[in-house]
Amino acid sequence: MTPAATVRIRSAELSDLDDLVALEEHSFTSDRLSRAQFRRHLDSDSAKVLVASTGPHRFLGTAVVFFRRRSGVARLYSIATHHAARGQGVGSALLDATEQLARRRRCRALRLEVRADNPAAARLYERLGYRRLAALESYYEDGGDGWRYEKLLTG
Repeated sequence: MTPAATVRIRSAELSDLDDLVALEEHSFTSDRLSRAQFRRHLDSDSAKVLVASTGPHRFLGTAVVFFRRRSGVARLYSIATHHAARGQGVGSALLDATEQLARRRRCRALRLEVRADNPAAARLYERLGYRRLAALESYYEDGGDGWRYEKLLTG
């Protein structure tokens, strides 16, 4: 579909709301962010919504990261890649941008959770230097298990 070299990562804007919600609904069957949640995160100092695209309204993926005051750990709350863009480096580009953002905010680590039944995502995180910290039994809304991962952000 799209080589990773042409993927642009930018901050989401209010005009992206429809596309953000559509990708969320397309990507997840449970634990979805609602339109109201996306809208709140777009205006929040403690959250950042990133968009991967090849141009205006050509959404390939999104990432939502949270920052807590006086915490050195950022949390990647959600990452979604359009099904047609999977395997094209979009997830890696979003993770890299999220890590850079966390470093700029002086975070020492980035944490995330992934479904235990999503081995492709777990492999991506491990390949990019994330280490598994904990098993999360019945973590997801539908009762699915998960894993918590962390990457130290040095340099």
